[in-house]
Amino acid sequence: MKPFESLLAPHLNDYLAYREGLGYALRPCYDHLRIFDRYVHQSGADLGSLPPSFFLHMRTQLTLQASSVNHVLSVTRGFFRFLVRRGIFEKNPLLDIPPLKEEIIVPFIFSPEQIDQLLRAICKRMQRTKAAFLKELALYMVILLMARCGMRISEPLHLLKHHYRREEGTIYIEKTKFRKDRLIPLPKTAMQEMDNYLSVRAHLCPLDQNPYLLAGKGLSPLSDQQVRFFFHHAARGIGIKQARRKLGNILFTPPTPHCLRHSFAVNTLKAIKERGHSPQHALPVLATYLGHATYFNTSVYLKVADASSRNTLYDFSLWQKGRL
Repeated sequence: MKPFESLLAPHLNDYLAYREGLGYALRPCYDHLRIFDRYVHQSGADLGSLPPSFFLHMRTQLTLQASSVNHVLSVTRGFFRFLVRRGIFEKNPLLDIPPLKEEIIVPFIFSPEQIDQLLRAICKRMQRTKAAFLKELALYMVILLMARCGMRISEPLHLLKHHYRREEGTIYIEKTKFRKDRLIPLPKTAMQEMDNYLSVRAHLCPLDQNPYLLAGKGLSPLSDQQVRFFFHHAARGIGIKQARRKLGNILFTPPTPHCLRHSFAVNTLKAIKERGHSPQHALPVLATYLGHATYFNTSVYLKVADASSRNTLYDFSLWQKGRL
């Protein structure tokens, strides 16, 4: 990691060491503090010139999205709480600095039928040569795990062979976002697909030494870029298109691999509701499945009833904008 540059560098290093001693990961805290440190260094500020107005000005000068600026402010506020406890500052200058108003992000939600269609399209476009077929079958499995288990794109890419516990029908996901581990059950169909992939891999590459569950080239994992290219090509092939659109402070995102995770959560809650059960009661289980730090993050999905309501909202917004 690059060293801090401003006059606060020794204190920033002490703060990171303090957090690390408590068991927290260095990132993303370090990355946010680097942004603050660079701004302090470039402005030439000293300890006596860091009043609240300095941070109000910094808030307007950072060329980042509102959510990123708010993260920088939050982490920096925690750093100054540390300095107040150390007696270096009498009062936290960020105590009353309000956050920027953030955009409301509405992700594209695939219906269960669209997900099935997408997976079928991927299977049909696989090349039949030995090297290409095995790699593309692994890419298919990455997308399938995101769609059927709600995984983040980085999670299936970093699974090792021993993380798949066939006897239990589970996958162990180790130290991902929030440095959390979790054990998730595989749906029967996903487990059958995994067994099929591993059988094909053993047949085509009997001397394979790649440690990753879903193998890339040589001893390497698949890459994020490979998954995205494969996904977007298949999505375009079945006519699933939607441009990125911003209406006021609402941002409608186009289909991306991460939308499969959102779709898994929304469609799971919808299915629970259709069976006559309470989606709210399912939040603790779904939060564990998704690896969320709190139930609040999972409860956001209750606001999106299903794919049709989300897409209706998008179409209505475009129609309304055209009338204004």
